[in-house]
Amino acid sequence: MTLPAGLDSLSHAERLQLLRFVTSFAWADLHVTSAERDFIHRLVARLHLDKKEAIQVEAWIKVPPPPDEVDPTTVPHGHRQVFLATVRDMLEADGDVSEEERENLALLEQLTR
Repeated sequence: MTLPAGLDSLSHAERLQLLRFVTSFAWADLHVTSAERDFIHRLVARLHLDKKEAIQVEAWIKVPPPPDEVDPTTVPHGHRQVFLATVRDMLEADGDVSEEERENLALLEQLTR
């Protein structure tokens, strides 16, 4: 599995924001699969999050972030393609993109144009 290019250009705050989006989308079908969880863990490692941040991400894997913390309009314009590609890759990680996941991704694409 390769992670999307451009991740290294994200600021520290943007990296956490990306993980909020990714974990939120993993919950789109109300179930985080082991493949999605593994993808998220690899992303945490790739983004060099510290232990406290990794613990926060684990909490989001168990309970999704609140919806008001996942606002597509707050995604920096220059990083929207990175966010979309990363979310898309996470959704495809388990080989089964549900209808809910597909709809949420389409909505994210529309809101980040």
